Amino acid sequence: MSRKGLKPFGNESDCLQIGGITIENRVDRVSIFGNIDITRDKEGLAVARELKTILDLALMELESAELPDKVTLKPVKTVKNPFD
Repeated sequence: MSRKGLKPFGNESDCLQIGGITIENRVDRVSIFGNIDITRDKEGLAVARELKTILDLALMELESAELPDKVTLKPVKTVKNPFD
């Protein structure tokens, strides 16, 4: 597990922020969006290592499973905006 406890493909609720990116967990996908600067310093090294840990966990999960050729993604659940 990562420092924040995210297990890729483990549930429909985990969300993690690393720098300027967000990683959202789903059982059928892991979504990564945003932008990140990996600076050439100790802080950048820590950010790169954390991102690598998440990607390594996702790869391990994918490599250890019998995978279909293509998954049918579950639609993202939307809720009505209470301010409309």
